[in-house]
Amino acid sequence: MLALAEIESAKQRLQGAIYETPCPYSQTLSELSGARCFVKLENLQMTGSFKERGAANLLLQLDAAARARGVVAASAGNHGLGVAFHASRLGIPSVIVMPEWAPLIKVTSCRRYGAEVILHGADYDEAYARAREVEAERTLVFVHPFDDARVIAGQGTLGLELCAQRPEMDAVLVPVGGGGLIGGVALAIKSRRPEVRVIGIQAAALPAMKKALEAGARVTLPPASTIADGIAVRQVGELTLALARKHVDEVVTVSEEELANAILLLLEIEKTVVEGAGAAPLAALLNRPLGLAGRNVVLVLSGGNIDVTVIARIIERGLVKDGRLVRLGVLLRDQALVARERANILHIEHDRAFSRGTIGETEVELTLETSGRAHIDAITQRLIDAGYRVEERNA
Repeated sequence: MLALAEIESAKQRLQGAIYETPCPYSQTLSELSGARCFVKLENLQMTGSFKERGAANLLLQLDAAARARGVVAASAGNHGLGVAFHASRLGIPSVIVMPEWAPLIKVTSCRRYGAEVILHGADYDEAYARAREVEAERTLVFVHPFDDARVIAGQGTLGLELCAQRPEMDAVLVPVGGGGLIGGVALAIKSRRPEVRVIGIQAAALPAMKKALEAGARVTLPPASTIADGIAVRQVGELTLALARKHVDEVVTVSEEELANAILLLLEIEKTVVEGAGAAPLAALLNRPLGLAGRNVVLVLSGGNIDVTVIARIIERGLVKDGRLVRLGVLLRDQALVARERANILHIEHDRAFSRGTIGETEVELTLETSGRAHIDAITQRLIDAGYRVEERNA
């Protein structure tokens, strides 16, 4: 099994190759959660996630012959970015195989770093199988995204940084996909601070590590969709499961709605863009009874590679849920005017031909920016009092 010494060696090896990301205190998140909350900003890495730690640690240990042949990796995105960037920096040819649904930002970034990108399969497992075929066909070196001691040791350097940056920490919440990050981080932290709780967070749609720990062996889950694509792994690794069984205290899951809300909170409160996987720790802290009230808690924001179109959808849905965006259908008389009641009209859609109103009436759909539920109720009541028929259309 991997030892602390290998993580310490990786830390020395990675000096100057990766960014030692900050871990600041968040006053607002602390007030929301009831814990003293710190955020480890791995979304600030050059490629936007922690994955380059493990990729760089492996690539730096390849001999000249292996570097000349080149490398291949299977990735839902972030691992591929880390391999592509550091392979380019070291002059190593790289091939990245991604599922066909991989986020566009990750595909284009891989190509920008000089990698050959192959889109194959409906999920990570199919991309992984194709990458193994490419490995054999071209005699390339396969860079596993999580189940390789060199990769896990690289990810574990994040744990060493936390021990130095936040010696007061009582718990650390870590996103879990294949288990490379939590395996390395848990080993590093438990070796130096065994009293610190290490809690893994998974998307409820694909809880591969949680199921494996419960079963006592690796299990393969059926395909599922989640906005936390960075941790959308159907089967964890052998090395990572062994490390989790020994060093991880607990694994919990969060829903898609909770992930989306956490992304929006981090954007609004911390002015920090994170992807679904990166938001998982905050989602768990706010929605699961983890017993961390008043404790010093580190949230590992593992990555920030999210498509702007996804962010836009999350923002709009979050505003609706929060009562800050509402859509009202109103039957208006032609000569009537709508008082804004201090709400911002974002969109007006007006329909005569298909209106349910009588001749002389126009059905108008208003999308309004409001300050909350009470404001919506006040606007609705004002319109009703003026004789209008109003129907809220958020569903």
